[in-house]
Amino acid sequence: MEIPERLECLFSASIEERDDSYVITVPERELQMGSLQRGETYRIAVVPAHEPGEPERSEREDVESGREREAPEPPVAQGDTRDVEIEDIGEQGDGITRVERGFVVIVPETEEGERVKIEITDVRQNVAFADVVERSGHYE
Repeated sequence: MEIPERLECLFSASIEERDDSYVITVPERELQMGSLQRGETYRIAVVPAHEPGEPERSEREDVESGREREAPEPPVAQGDTRDVEIEDIGEQGDGITRVERGFVVIVPETEEGERVKIEITDVRQNVAFADVVERSGHYE
């Protein structure tokens, strides 16, 4: 399966039937992390939770059994470099970009639309911080 680089987020969810519709619930953390915005429209892909022949295991079963699914490892490590576009400016005035799986990277002293080469300086479970090592300009 090919996963596009612009993937905003990745999570597991069950499909629930409500009235004459089916509903997929987006975890609140995806909105809190800034991957998704309320009221926006997104294209989604639905992938089976298990390979053919593999036993099915849902999040509900994990919760009921007391097991927690481990959060995926961040797709960046300290010292990594990336060429990125600053997509937004956060509340503190820092630039925000996203890398693989929609993982958020905060880049101080940048402007929206600016293209920069960054070096990851600090990695946390759901966000990383980076410094600019080279400026390339702005998208028009």
